[in-house]
Amino acid sequence: MTISKRNFQGCRQVRTFSENFKKGKVFEIETGRCRVSEISRQYGVSPVNVYRWMRKFGTMKDKKPRLVIESDSDTRELLLLKKKIAELERIIGQKQILLDFKDKMIALAEETYQVDIKKNFSTKPSDTTGKDETSGPSH
Repeated sequence: MTISKRNFQGCRQVRTFSENFKKGKVFEIETGRCRVSEISRQYGVSPVNVYRWMRKFGTMKDKKPRLVIESDSDTRELLLLKKKIAELERIIGQKQILLDFKDKMIALAEETYQVDIKKNFSTKPSDTTGKDETSGPSH
């Protein structure tokens, strides 16, 4: 592969790297000893050309994309969990309908009987424990 670089006078300087050199640099990159940017900077080669070397001479090009296969038990467990989620969502929906129905019934009863049925938590509850406030504590 021929690599060109401009020299100080503006003329292009043509350099050719041997296949063994390219293979060696690709091997260094693949084994993690150096990075593409380091090779590019050190030898004045564009990163695009280094990636071309990697595509041509690299051992990673022969590797196929990794295929993830789930086991049968994982698939069954996933389906069971999805079913459980759907069932819980259905139950929540039913409970919400019941709550809405009860709220509507309370509102109708309050309107019909002119009585405040909903609890008012801002007022003090009545003392219905049966204790007599005048008697002191018994020991």
